[in-house]
Amino acid sequence: MESAEVESDILRRVRTLLRELDGHHPACQSDRGMLRWTLHKKIDQNPSNSPILVRILVKELERAERGDYRHYIIPLLHTLMYALIKAPCISDELCSRVYDFCKKLLTLPKPFCTIGLDYAARLKMERMAPGMLYQRMVISEQSLRSDPYPYQEKIFIFADPELLSEAICKALLTDTEAARVSQSPRACMCYVITHAMQAALGEDCDLSALRMQLQGMPSSEVEHWFQEVVMAVECTGSKVAADRGQHMERLQSIYSAILSSSPPGDAPLEGLQGTPLPNPNISFHLWTEDDQLWKELVLFIRPLSQSCEPDHLSQDLDNFEIQDIISDCECCEQTRFSVLSTDSGIERDLPPTSEEPFAPCSADTEQSRLHRKGGIKKKPSPLESVAFLQTGCNSSGVKPAAKVQRRVGIPTEPTAPLLRLHTARIVLLGDDRILGRLAQAYHSLRKRETRRVFLTPRLNLQFYYVPVTGQPGTQAAVNPSASSPEELCEVAAYLGRADPWYESNINTLCHMIPKLATMPSSPSKHLVTDLFITDVIAYYVRMGAQPVCFQVYAVKVFFSSSAQEPAEDVFLTELCAQVQDSISPREVNPTKKKTTLDGPGIDLTVTYRKVVVSDRAKEVSLSLRSTGLSMKAIPANTAEDLACLNVDITEVVRINNLSGRSFSTVANKLKTCNIKIRSTEQRPFTLCLDKDSRRIYRNVISLEVSPCLEPSYCLQKSRTMKFSLHEAEDVGLVKYMPKSLLLPINTFAGVIQ
Repeated sequence: MESAEVESDILRRVRTLLRELDGHHPACQSDRGMLRWTLHKKIDQNPSNSPILVRILVKELERAERGDYRHYIIPLLHTLMYALIKAPCISDELCSRVYDFCKKLLTLPKPFCTIGLDYAARLKMERMAPGMLYQRMVISEQSLRSDPYPYQEKIFIFADPELLSEAICKALLTDTEAARVSQSPRACMCYVITHAMQAALGEDCDLSALRMQLQGMPSSEVEHWFQEVVMAVECTGSKVAADRGQHMERLQSIYSAILSSSPPGDAPLEGLQGTPLPNPNISFHLWTEDDQLWKELVLFIRPLSQSCEPDHLSQDLDNFEIQDIISDCECCEQTRFSVLSTDSGIERDLPPTSEEPFAPCSADTEQSRLHRKGGIKKKPSPLESVAFLQTGCNSSGVKPAAKVQRRVGIPTEPTAPLLRLHTARIVLLGDDRILGRLAQAYHSLRKRETRRVFLTPRLNLQFYYVPVTGQPGTQAAVNPSASSPEELCEVAAYLGRADPWYESNINTLCHMIPKLATMPSSPSKHLVTDLFITDVIAYYVRMGAQPVCFQVYAVKVFFSSSAQEPAEDVFLTELCAQVQDSISPREVNPTKKKTTLDGPGIDLTVTYRKVVVSDRAKEVSLSLRSTGLSMKAIPANTAEDLACLNVDITEVVRINNLSGRSFSTVANKLKTCNIKIRSTEQRPFTLCLDKDSRRIYRNVISLEVSPCLEPSYCLQKSRTMKFSLHEAEDVGLVKYMPKSLLLPINTFAGVIQ
């Protein structure tokens, strides 16, 4: 009877979750976004009910497939997989049903087939080696040393202190610090051991005795058994035709060896017990420097423990930045990518190699060498030629660069391909303005990697976005119509329309995090914030693997003063231009007299490439008088193209009536990817990017907007142009390279059409 009541309660919770996806929100608005969290927490309190939840979710998935309720499939599948990873033991029969359902998704369009293929591959390994998904997640998230699975992950939460209140920043910092220090490496190793034993042996595993035995062991012995378990699970899971029975026998022998020194007990087994899933490694950062993202990623690849001193490392990073500035100065308009050489050109200055036996040189040989007297050999800086960075990457999977061989007949050593053993998960908290700042940082990072590759072959970079409102008011948006939270979170609204599970779990945090941050201190508040915010972000990062790619746009700004150089910038969501209020007499074109017939605004010449159905370029030019314009890159619905700008120009129209002449404004709407706007009167206007008052350009007379090109494409294109006469055509490797710079933001499903 009790089992039936538990099953009925779980089924009721799952059905409530599905009703929320249909738009039927719970009566209590505070429960919005918490249904999934409360469901998983209910199972965490009694892990023996995990098979019941998995069985119910499988039935609901099969019912959704038969009834063609496709919008249920991905939320149910993510909920099921998260429960399956955390479950102490799931039967092979139940895993087989989930595996068969995932294979059925391969016949559906994206993103169903993509997610189905990913989960089917994981379930195949989990069936052969139970507990493998939990083990890999803990090892990578906690950066535990393991040769069979050497991957590491870290979550970086970035928040702009000028966009969020101090209370929100303090609350997030407190929660992330508590989550980061709550688990020690020893405790995580014990979790991996106990979960693997119970997943393979089931109720035959005496979990209480195993935990007591591990607690009494020294750390070195715990690490030994941890490595044994990891080796056993990884060897079985990576085999194509592994034997599940042999795997269970091997874990049984390890289990018996661990308990061999403990006295046998007569206490009955307590059944299935849960093993906690530790919080991932999370660090919270207040985004105060432009290059802070790049520096944190470099420190993730090469931690402070590998450096001599923190101060020395900071100085080296600054030197590396100076070298990039020098490299930028050496680039002309046709982007030149130069590398500073430290080779003196004299052969005897080369260090002796270990492969070459040292032998004294004869006088004839010494005289035959090239000598250059009076030359100055530049002393290399600590970060020159990325030597500083490469010394910190001699971990497993990374081979040092081949030594220079200058003598004829001695081939160079082939370098082993670098493996992406590190995954950085960047979580942005805020509104559209912090995403505009991310687009700037990402573009700068891609340019830096094109000049001097370091992070790209070693690091897997993933972006996530959690909308948060609650601005302190110091950095309000310039456009008054964009001051509402809805206007400042257009990207989050689009992602919510594209992915209902993102809307249900992440967009609800927009107003919930500020409320939790301002709650008075109490035991209940501490419990909710520590569990809810950290758990939801961890769930989003763990299960959200389908990117939505947003086009980054480049803008070139020309100013009224000829002495001021044109500025280049990028934006992600919006460009807004308004007529500048204060105009000095010198800024007005003296050849044109100002009359009342002109009306408000300024005369503009707009040249743009019209978007047509045939996808052919059609150049259109028009002249009009306008008081302002806006270019929005985020469409109003998911059916529209993300790689297209919606341009709204407020046009001033003169009206003749009986009372005289008057003026009215009409909205002139355009769709384009490339547009040029010029003030024919030489009267300036003001430009604002991504609704951020810190990114304003004044005294602008002309601007050019186009899709931002991928810096690596530009480099390869410039190299190809040296040998090709066809300037407009992409030939060679350029044809297969991504042309536009896209910013991928991960969600649970991507875009569901």
